[in-house]
Amino acid sequence: MTRKNDSEAAQPSPEKIAANLKGLRVQIDKLDLQILDLLNKRAAVAGQIGKVKADQGGEVFNASREEEVLNNVLGTNKGPLAEVTLKAIFRELISGSRAVQKVQKIAFLGPLYSYSHLAALERFGESVVYNPTANIATVFEEVVRRHADYGVVPLENSTDGRIADTLDMFIRTPQVKICAEIRLRVHHHLLANCSQAEVRRVFSKAQALSQCRNWLSKNLPQATLHEVASTTDAAKLATSELNVAAVASRQAAVKWGLNVLAQSIEDSPFNETRFAVIGPADSAKTGSDKTAMMFQISHAPGALADVLTIFKGNKLNLTWIESFPYPEAKGEYVFFIDFDGHRDDPKVRKTIAAMEDTCEVVSVLGSFPHAKPTDE
Repeated sequence: MTRKNDSEAAQPSPEKIAANLKGLRVQIDKLDLQILDLLNKRAAVAGQIGKVKADQGGEVFNASREEEVLNNVLGTNKGPLAEVTLKAIFRELISGSRAVQKVQKIAFLGPLYSYSHLAALERFGESVVYNPTANIATVFEEVVRRHADYGVVPLENSTDGRIADTLDMFIRTPQVKICAEIRLRVHHHLLANCSQAEVRRVFSKAQALSQCRNWLSKNLPQATLHEVASTTDAAKLATSELNVAAVASRQAAVKWGLNVLAQSIEDSPFNETRFAVIGPADSAKTGSDKTAMMFQISHAPGALADVLTIFKGNKLNLTWIESFPYPEAKGEYVFFIDFDGHRDDPKVRKTIAAMEDTCEVVSVLGSFPHAKPTDE
C-alpha cells in the first residue's frame, strides 16, 4: 500500500476548491450589485447638480471640479487597483454623469481613431456625441456657432513643435477660450496585413511620418513614404492595398483588423502632443493651474525683453512661448505664452495689467488645470 506524502495530503480536494471558488464568486456578485446601486445613486446626485447649473446658467463640463474628483480618489487609493485603472473607471463614470445632465457634443480634428479622437476620449469619455471635422478651423467654427459644446485641437508636439492652424484660429477667434489641456504620449505603430519585408509603401499623416523618419529609414529602406490626411485614412488604405503599411495608433489596428508589425516606432521616446480643449469659458481655480495668453508688441529694441521682465519680476514661470506670423500684416508677429498660475491669482492679475500697459494687444486665452501626460 502506497502512503501519500505530506504535500499531497495537504492539497485541498477538487470539491473544496470548487466550493471556495463559488463562495468568492458569490461575494463578487454581491459587490457588483452594491457598486451598481452606488453608481446610480451618484448619477442621480449628478442630475440634481445639473439642474442647479442649468438654473444658474452654468456649464456641464467643469475641468477644475473633475480634477478635484480624480485627485480625491487617487489620493486615497490603497490598491490593489492601479492608478491608471482607476482613472479609466472614473473617466467613464464622470462622462456618464455628465450625460445625465446633458449629452454634450465634442468637435475634434477627425476622423475617428485619429490621435485627436484619442485625446478627446481621454478627456470626455464615451458618453458624448463626437463630431469629427475635416480641419482645425472647423473645430473652432463649431464651437463659436454653438454647434458643439467643446472642441479638441492639437496645440504643440514635442518633436514637430507648434500646430500653426490652431494658433491661426486663436488669432481669428479670440472669443474662444482654453478650458483644459490634454497631454497625450503618442506611440506610433507600423500596421499592415503583410510581413514587414513585403512592405513597399508606407502611408500616414505628415507629422506621424516625420516623427518616425529615422526608424522608417533604417527598418524599411525598400519602402516609399506617402502622406495622407490622417493616420486613420492610412490604416484604411493598408486594409485594401497590397504591400502597404500604415503608421497609426494601436486603436486603429483594432478598428481596421490590421496586424501590428512593430510597436512604438517614434524616434523620440518622449514624443508627446499637447491638445487644448476649447469652449465658451475657461476653468475655475484648482490650485495647480496654467494661464495661456497671446500678445503683440511694437517693433522696438528690447520690447520682448520688457515683457519677459514682467514675468521675472512677478516670479511667474513661463512654460511655453511661441512667435507666430500675424496673418493680417506682413512682418508682424503674435506671441503665444502659457505660465504657471490662474488669472484670478493676485500676481497673475498684476502681470496681465502690466502687459496691457506694455503691449499693443493682449488677450487672455484662458486658465485651466495642469495636465499630466497619459499614454494613448
